[in-house]
Amino acid sequence: MCLGVPGQIQTIRDDGGLTMGVVDFGGVRRDVCLHYVADEVAVGDYVIVHVGFAIARLDEGEAQRTLLALRDLERSAACDEQDTDAADAASPT
Repeated sequence: MCLGVPGQIQTIRDDGGLTMGVVDFGGVRRDVCLHYVADEVAVGDYVIVHVGFAIARLDEGEAQRTLLALRDLERSAACDEQDTDAADAASPT
């Protein structure tokens, strides 16, 4: 399964002919190759990033909806983990 994660472009720079930038993923910032979307994006835009490459520009509303869905998924996984831990602790060994 492939996962593209939305992030907001903080900086854009030319790195020897390759367009690179810093993208913020909810407080975590990473260097990302922006070369495939270089003509479509500017600082402040949102992009979908897959394995270090921006693959598409995304409007802010869609980015926020996707980030919310990812946070909900993370919370759900944490609840499932707590339920499993509680069940394991309650079962006799």
